[in-house]
Amino acid sequence: MSESRVEPGPGQESVWDYPRPPRIESVDKRVKVVFGDVTVAYTSRPKRVLETSHPPVYYFPPEDVRMEHLQPKAGASMCEWKGAARYYRLVTDEKEADRAAFAYPDPTPEFREIKDYVAFYPSLMDNCWVDGEKVEAQEGDFYGGWISSDIVGPFKGAPGTTGW
Repeated sequence: MSESRVEPGPGQESVWDYPRPPRIESVDKRVKVVFGDVTVAYTSRPKRVLETSHPPVYYFPPEDVRMEHLQPKAGASMCEWKGAARYYRLVTDEKEADRAAFAYPDPTPEFREIKDYVAFYPSLMDNCWVDGEKVEAQEGDFYGGWISSDIVGPFKGAPGTTGW
């Protein structure tokens, strides 16, 4: 790691204290995704995946996602921990984005809790929120982490961080 670990303050957590392999947590937070003028996902029962050097990725139960706006995309990627991810194109009357969301239809046994749950790339959304706080997107176009004020880094994803 080329940058120094930021020490968390009161009420904060460091991504450098997150485990590897990653773990899933059920959290008692309200999370929301807005794309154009459409709230495409809102839940008070998300799950988040925590992995060393990555901001959390929030996963929405499919029944809390407006699935009519998601179109499956061809292709997949492989996560050594979670298995094969499938991707979605997000379409509203106003706009669209390719590979804007992803899910694990057949995750590894350790990650079956997030089977068919949907995660969104905050960098492609207009707004993503955790408990009323607008989050920042993790740099890069691969991981999809959500950065809120209670999370400190440095964060993997920016150019030059692939070796971390």
